[in-house]
Amino acid sequence: MRFVIVTGMSGAGKSTVLNVLEDADYFCVDNLPVMLIPKFAEIAHDDKLGVSNVAIGVDIRSGEALGEMSLCLEELKKNNFNFEILFLDANEPELVKRYKETRRTHPLSKDGRIRDGIEKERKKIEFLKQRADYIIDTSGLLTRELKAETEKIFVTGDPYNNMIITVMSFGYKYGIPRDSDLVFDVRFLPNPYYVPELKPMTGNDAPVQEMVTGVPEYDAFMEKLTDMVTFLLPLYKQEGKNQLVVCIGCTGGKHRSVTVANAFYEQMLKTPYSVRIFHRDITKDRIVKGE
Repeated sequence: MRFVIVTGMSGAGKSTVLNVLEDADYFCVDNLPVMLIPKFAEIAHDDKLGVSNVAIGVDIRSGEALGEMSLCLEELKKNNFNFEILFLDANEPELVKRYKETRRTHPLSKDGRIRDGIEKERKKIEFLKQRADYIIDTSGLLTRELKAETEKIFVTGDPYNNMIITVMSFGYKYGIPRDSDLVFDVRFLPNPYYVPELKPMTGNDAPVQEMVTGVPEYDAFMEKLTDMVTFLLPLYKQEGKNQLVVCIGCTGGKHRSVTVANAFYEQMLKTPYSVRIFHRDITKDRIVKGE
């Protein structure tokens, strides 16, 4: 039996994860009082119940009782009940955005600012993050991507290394992505924008790719880029980083950056981490003076 404790920041996606697990035939209970968790574990492990896997949701709604969670976990270990902790996190701007979109009030900021509630919650729940077996940073993740990560861990059993790499192409004339961790400029490569038949195409089209990758500098650049990021990934993970956004930019974000981002994405798929790709400006076609 897998006994999963789903926890984390309010608004980070706990309900989505519990729904995924329920669809995968997990017996799910949300917001179970902390003092009842050991008893629930005992019942769940009873063969008469006929339950294969169990997931419970625990978060700040437990109030002051959340502070007893450490004792609860120790009791589970003492009684030889194996458990796994999944911690869902997201950065402050993303959490604020989600609360504003849903027009919900943060549990700890009923009489104040959402940011104040988030700050209080992060301090109260940090001890669970430190004990977590899996951490998913849902900042910028689509619902389907969070579902896929959850299934990878608890349904298909694929390896998971607590790191999600986002490869993003962008155009400098639209600004550097605010959530970028590493930014690489590929404007040294030949620009298909100036070739009339290639201008309406994108880096997803073969003729554009052939032009961009056809210069001697391209292979050397890709080799050095891949080598450096591959070297950095375990170091970032060691420092507790759970999501890395690697941005690759050209002037308009349509030709060169898309081509390189696609190739770099394929290289990152060879790492043991989860990888996704996003072309932020590929559909934009604004002409800027002097381009």
